[in-house]
Amino acid sequence: MHTLSELYEVIHRRRDVRGQFTGEPIEPAVLDRVLDAAHAAPSVGLSQPWDFVLVRDDVTRRSFREHVERQRREFAATLDGERADRFDNIKVEGILESTLSIVVTYDPARGAPAVLGRHSIADAGLYSVCLAIQNLWLSATAEDLGVGWVSFFAESFLSELLAIPDGIRPVAWLCVGPVSHLETVPDLERHGWRSRRPLAAAVHHDRWGGARA
Repeated sequence: MHTLSELYEVIHRRRDVRGQFTGEPIEPAVLDRVLDAAHAAPSVGLSQPWDFVLVRDDVTRRSFREHVERQRREFAATLDGERADRFDNIKVEGILESTLSIVVTYDPARGAPAVLGRHSIADAGLYSVCLAIQNLWLSATAEDLGVGWVSFFAESFLSELLAIPDGIRPVAWLCVGPVSHLETVPDLERHGWRSRRPLAAAVHHDRWGGARA
């Protein structure tokens, strides 16, 4: 039986993986457990608005990687000086190195028109998809797999590449697979791109900016 400390250990051990994938296969039973954990996420109105597209085809993955690289170059062109130098050393994807890619989508029509709980907050369905992604990520970490979220893409390109129907949004391309190790410090922090905020800076009491009584 897992302990509470093991849960917290997985949460803090989780990393956004880029360069540590080994390419080794994923046991089918392990993949099933990870996907089942993702599918068990809470969702607004029990709409379960997510789908998971498992991408193994090399041609598809190479096409997507070329697109991501173009997007990366476009972003790099907006940077100057030290920021540009730092970004040049940051790897933004592990598409070809990882064993499997999982594209997670959002269907706003699932359960519509009366999605209980989405009346006032239209994005609640999108939040639900993010919860499924987090479940997937944490369960993969518990299974000693790495996950890397690729966000350098145009939704229209990915929709066309994977024949995703109109109205369904691709939210995340996740690179998944066994890794040599997980870094103890996030990549962006290791490369000096950004430092994490301390918890105390993010906690407010009773109102924005409120101090502890």
